[in-house]
Amino acid sequence: MSKFKLSIVKKLYALLAILIFHFGYSQEKTNLSGFVVSEKKVITDARVFLIGTKYITQTDSLGKYSIENIAVGDYKIQIVAEGFQTLKKNISVKINHNNILNFELESTENQLDEVVVSGTLKPVKRLENPVPVEIISATFLKQNPTSNVLDALQNVNGLRPQNNCNVCNTGDIRINGLDGPYTMVTIDGMPIVSALGTVYGLSGIPNAMIDKIEVVKGAASTLYGSEAVGGLINIITKKPFAVPLFTADVFTTSWLETNVDLGYKANIGSKVTALFGVNYFTYNNPVDNNKDNFTDVSLQNRTSFFSKININRASKKEFSLVSRYLYEDRWGGEMQWNKSFRGGDQVYGESIYTSRYEFLGKYELPVAEKMYFQFSVIGHDQNSVYGNAIFMANQKIAFGQFIWDKNWSNHSVLFGSALRYQFYNDNTPATKTANHSKIYSIFAQDEITHNEKTSTLIGLRYDYNDNHGSIFTPRFAFKFKPTPTDILRFNFGTGFRIVNLFTEDHQALSGAREVVIQSNLKPETSCNLNLNYLKKFKLTNAGVVNLELASWYTYFTNRIFANYDINPNQIIYDNLNGNSTIFGLSANADWVSPFGLKANIGTSYFDAMTTQDGVSLRPLFTERYSLNWGFSYDISSWFLSFDFTGNLTGPMRLPLLSDLDPRREISRPYSIQNIQMTFKKIHNLELYTGIKNLLNWTPNRGNPFLIARSNDPFDKNVQVDNSGAVLPTADNPFALTFDPTYAYGPNQGRRFFIGLRYHFD
Repeated sequence: MSKFKLSIVKKLYALLAILIFHFGYSQEKTNLSGFVVSEKKVITDARVFLIGTKYITQTDSLGKYSIENIAVGDYKIQIVAEGFQTLKKNISVKINHNNILNFELESTENQLDEVVVSGTLKPVKRLENPVPVEIISATFLKQNPTSNVLDALQNVNGLRPQNNCNVCNTGDIRINGLDGPYTMVTIDGMPIVSALGTVYGLSGIPNAMIDKIEVVKGAASTLYGSEAVGGLINIITKKPFAVPLFTADVFTTSWLETNVDLGYKANIGSKVTALFGVNYFTYNNPVDNNKDNFTDVSLQNRTSFFSKININRASKKEFSLVSRYLYEDRWGGEMQWNKSFRGGDQVYGESIYTSRYEFLGKYELPVAEKMYFQFSVIGHDQNSVYGNAIFMANQKIAFGQFIWDKNWSNHSVLFGSALRYQFYNDNTPATKTANHSKIYSIFAQDEITHNEKTSTLIGLRYDYNDNHGSIFTPRFAFKFKPTPTDILRFNFGTGFRIVNLFTEDHQALSGAREVVIQSNLKPETSCNLNLNYLKKFKLTNAGVVNLELASWYTYFTNRIFANYDINPNQIIYDNLNGNSTIFGLSANADWVSPFGLKANIGTSYFDAMTTQDGVSLRPLFTERYSLNWGFSYDISSWFLSFDFTGNLTGPMRLPLLSDLDPRREISRPYSIQNIQMTFKKIHNLELYTGIKNLLNWTPNRGNPFLIARSNDPFDKNVQVDNSGAVLPTADNPFALTFDPTYAYGPNQGRRFFIGLRYHFD
């Protein structure tokens, strides 16, 4: 063999050896491990992903993660933990190395750089957003476990769940002192546009599937349309990839209430990731602690099924579908009531069967521009009896919305159009025939960044309703950010609400009062001014404090006024012949310390007045002030955490039936306080226990009774004069009729609870 050929063969052998060595090297397996921490404290149950591979693990009770038998090479690691910002980072795994990589996450608890979407329909950091948005984290929801989101919001500054009836205990949520029908509820930014949105829109979503809740206080009709007069509650669910394979959260109370939340994640092929959830709540233990022969709390059986599907498109554009079905059977009434008495006049009971479905979707169009289409289909069927009064209602809503999000130069522009169709029918005098209505909408918004410190937002929405004609809702916001940790915002907005007596007032559907509608009701309109200041303090060796101060003023015209004062036997509905105003102040402070303590405290003051025919009165059920707090303390060495949450609600005006009515017209301030202890040592498992309503407060304190004429719920022994006025008699010395609407706070006293949370991959 020639020297030349020999040289070529040697080079080929050498090359082959290198390739074999390289191949063997690349197939060598090694391990990766380390700790996940935040501010020198370990993070348990953080989920660790190697993106694009099958490797998924989570940290243990010491904050340690470990991935074994991993091929050497370069990876992108992602770490997801509840209450912390998601971390994505490029890493390199090598052979003959320990491959110990530690990661530090930044807390999102009360942090101002978290991204929000509710204020402008665009993802914007909270400290950069011209519209104030409050964030309620999933960790906050765990501080006081509840069976629904409605109750979970009781400790949020400026929000108050309202009990609307002492018998069936249905309710809604008030924002900044305004009634529940003025609050709009959305899921992942998609409207649940229906009159019962604040009641059933906040029930039946498993808490384990909620990533966070964003709250906008003040008129938001420019972007969201009707119902967003008082504010917006946007429930943002978790992304399927970021949750464990299975989750369970179960608790029960000493009142024998039981709540079960279950969640399951599934990959359907390579293109679909799905999240499924079930919520079941049951309470079947009649209690009558106030001795009026009526249940203190309505009995309930509620089942809800929830799903969220993400379709993974090659373009990386979003396509998600959300669906939910809820069925609830609840009743309250005389202790001897059963379903054989339903609709009769022998034993009084309020029984409500509710069937509700929601189907929502978001599809980002396959174009270069950022355009997407949202839609929702809602169905609500209600079969209710209030004593011998029957209320049957059916509502169907279809909603579609197109949005174009465009940025150029110093302009961030949003264009949109929407169509809403509603079918509604009930058996009340308010609805003589089935109602079919449509609302056509177009809107535009432009945020202009003048410089790094100032920006202006302007917006306009035009709605055409086939019953009420044209409605314009403008919007203006100005943001001034003098430093990276300060922001001052001024907002002006208008709101409107299309008339729908389906839930104008629960009192219209229960009790003995007759519903009277004076005229053709017109849409309500409002103007809202809001001034907000937000400041972030970094304390030396003491953590971070966020301070928020706000002032607002809302002026209503055409407000639907439910008059209880003209005739004690009637509720008279009419558009206000005058005006209604509310002025408020609020302050909120969050503190996240480096030694395990987190604290939040907020207070609000409300000055509301309604003027009708020259006579001014404070609106019913609007408190003068409120105070909310939440304190959490983690003792890592003991694997324990402690939570103390509570609220104080100031006095409010309540409806009386006559001048002789002995109940308080102005309520006394009251406080609901809760404590909880959570044990976290067992991997994947949390055990928690505590006490709700620690002070054992109920509304009957200081009152001779809550339900008027509970001994005669069908008014069989009530005597009236020729004008219909109730006469005082020996049997009825206070000249009352049966009425359960003197309700303003929860009727449940002190109770213990115990529960567990479990998950696995």
